[in-house]
Amino acid sequence: MASNISKVLQVIDHSRDSAGCVYVYPVVSRRAGGVSVGVNLNPNNACNWRCVYCQVPDLIRGGAPQIDLDLLESELRGLLNDIVHGDFMQTRVPAEARRLNDVAFSGNGEPTSSLQFLSCVERVGSVLKAFDLIGKIKLVLISNGSQLDRQQVQAGIALMRDLGGEVWFKLDRAPVDGFAPVNQVQLKRAQVARRLQLAAKHCPTWIQTCMFEMDGALPDEQAISAYLDFLQSNIQAGVRLEGVLLYGLARPSMQPEADRLKAAPIEWMQKLAQRITGLGLEVKLSL
Repeated sequence: MASNISKVLQVIDHSRDSAGCVYVYPVVSRRAGGVSVGVNLNPNNACNWRCVYCQVPDLIRGGAPQIDLDLLESELRGLLNDIVHGDFMQTRVPAEARRLNDVAFSGNGEPTSSLQFLSCVERVGSVLKAFDLIGKIKLVLISNGSQLDRQQVQAGIALMRDLGGEVWFKLDRAPVDGFAPVNQVQLKRAQVARRLQLAAKHCPTWIQTCMFEMDGALPDEQAISAYLDFLQSNIQAGVRLEGVLLYGLARPSMQPEADRLKAAPIEWMQKLAQRITGLGLEVKLSL
């Protein structure tokens, strides 16, 4: 398993095959501040969104394939054994990041597009219990929220809550009725608000926002004000948010828009973080 692959992990490389597995891969995560074990339910590189900053090569539209639950569980057990009981941290991880922070449903597409999402959460939960990691590390779902109207997805994140989990809900710009250029998908504002409310109802939920320059321009004041107003409206409606994970571009996009994108200036990101904090939300800024 992972012990047979000697490459040292880096923040700028989130390769899905770094452990030689189908579903499970380790990364050093700048947002997590340590080692994150990814669970990729979309090894077919299919997603129902196509964010312009996405680092997945050969991305296609679609949902998750049939998951081999036994293989997923076996891979996760093997990698966690290397991390917890083996020499993985010493041989694969920079000294400053030798901390197991979380297991995250992430990967090459929208995890909740899997019709087996609840079963996957159950399997991962059983492995975390076997390694006595419940309450010691996080269980994270990184999601665009698009499938949260489905009962099995709500049941899955409710189980995650019981396992000490949290949802990272993608909100890159204020949702408006119509086409969302950053995410390359049709959205309805009321629909996004309802799904965000459902996420926060069933599991602790963070907003996850990526900001960057596109075609030489940062999001203008109108766009930023709309984004802040959307957050404020949800707070006022009683939606309990843990805070905002605000981040910029750290790895190159693999989408056709890649050469049109550029990291936002640090000072601009810091000022935006301050404005979000002004709403009463905690902000974790990753540049």
